[in-house]
Amino acid sequence: MTGNQTEALIGMLATFGLLVLMVLPSVIGIVREKRVDRQLREAQEGEGVRKKTQKSSSRSTVPSTATWYAEGRRSKKLVNS
Repeated sequence: MTGNQTEALIGMLATFGLLVLMVLPSVIGIVREKRVDRQLREAQEGEGVRKKTQKSSSRSTVPSTATWYAEGRRSKKLVNS
């Protein structure tokens, strides 16, 4: 192998290495996005199954004391303004 061939090989390897370094973050991002999309899709499917099998409560829901207090404070602020 002559000196020119060696230099050409080193140049091609360096160019290929730079290309890999530039493309690698994009590939990693695409793989991560696909994984997140798959997890979200599985969670939505599981949620749909849970909603179908979930029993409704016979008790009526009553707002907590904190909710009553917050509503009173909001209405007082509107009157005072």
